[in-house]
Amino acid sequence: MRAMSNAATLSAPETPDRLTLDAQDSGLSLGEATYRALCRALREGVFQPGDRLREEEVARRLAVSRTPVREAFGRLQARRLIEPAGGRGLIVRRLELSEALELYALREILEGAAARLAAQHAFPAEIEMMRDHAAAFERAAADPRLMERENRLLHEAIFRAARNRYLDAALRDMQDSLALLGPTTFGVAGRSEPAAREHSAMIEAIAARDAGVAETAARAHMRAALKARLKLIQG
Repeated sequence: MRAMSNAATLSAPETPDRLTLDAQDSGLSLGEATYRALCRALREGVFQPGDRLREEEVARRLAVSRTPVREAFGRLQARRLIEPAGGRGLIVRRLELSEALELYALREILEGAAARLAAQHAFPAEIEMMRDHAAAFERAAADPRLMERENRLLHEAIFRAARNRYLDAALRDMQDSLALLGPTTFGVAGRSEPAAREHSAMIEAIAARDAGVAETAARAHMRAALKARLKLIQG
């Protein structure tokens, strides 16, 4: 497979509804770059559970042939992020309740470990970035989708500050699976204000270099997120 060229790189507009190849992936094969673009699209909510994926449409939007799209679809299907839907081609999976519970159990462990390590390794500039995302989250209180975006960026900042490539890889895989849960929990009444306080508790513990408190705060944040998720699932 040929390497991704500048001509194949699409600009990335400042919108959550984007499906583009990333300029940072310019040294990769088109198959790998297409796969990463689709994973980003899942994480960012461009594709939702139940959405149908068409080779020709994705190829057109990414300005690539159908071959790398077919390769990327194969990898997503192997990870059970998408699945066949009878005569309708492929659709984005939706997690069952048991899968959601298992995912949040793992998420609590991984997010707690990331916060603990971030308290040990985060640079001051990274902590300020966490605070910026937390502040943006609060300003977006009327828009659950923007809140979800700032929450995701905050957690990604913590992942990076943890300085552990294996934990980072596990967390990113988990984020792809989280996309299969459907609508954000920040649309649940009464969730946004407690979430903002939970963010503050994590960040301040990281800033204080208190690894134990940071981990405890992150795990509590995940347990609260699970409660909100169950409200959504159970209607």
